[in-house]
Formats: sequence, structure tokens, C-alpha cells
Amino acid sequence: MLHPAAVEGSVTLLGLILAAVVGTGVLFVVSLVAYRRRRTAQYLLVSLAIAGLFVRSVVGTGTVLGVVPMPIHHLVSHSLDVFIAGIVLYAVYVHAPGSLAGSVAEDRD
Repeated sequence: MLHPAAVEGSVTLLGLILAAVVGTGVLFVVSLVAYRRRRTAQYLLVSLAIAGLFVRSVVGTGTVLGVVPMPIHHLVSHSLDVFIAGIVLYAVYVHAPGSLAGSVAEDRD
């Protein structure tokens, strides 16, 4: 059992972050199942973005527990923010109706 003195911050914060870990972990597994069924780039990009959210939650948990130092937490979390935003913007740009990738797919049909 975790001793409350080992938690940097509050036990409530730890509970919220653990809920985020469980939630993003479940979403990540669901996204992998969807990707496995569809095998398209869009589903892969969604899985990668959700994986970033999951890792971000795990890093947050490590920080609250005192395992991950705050500078590392900030470096990893903000890097993941850029990664997630980049993946989402790329997915929207490339796979939007009327985009180059969408036009190529329509030509094949």
C-alpha cells in the first residue's frame, strides 16, 4: 500500500491521475483493436495520439509519486503535447475531404 507521505501533492491528485491512466489505457486498447480491424492510416494516427495521452498520464503518475523529476516531467509532457497536436493536425490535413490523399483514394474507386 502506498503511504500518503510518499505522494508529492495530494492523494486526490494521485487518484485523478490514476483515473486518467486507466481511462487513456482503455482508450488506447480500444484504438488498437479498431486499427487492427481497419488497418488504415487514420486509425493508426488515432492510436498514436491516444498512446501519447496514455504515456503522458503515466509520466504524471510517476511525478506525483516522486519517481519522475519535475524537469523530466515537463520535458516529456510538453514534447508529447507537440507530438499529439502534430499527429492530430496531420491526420486532419491529409485525410480531410478534398485533400490530396482523399483524391487519390477516390481515383482508385
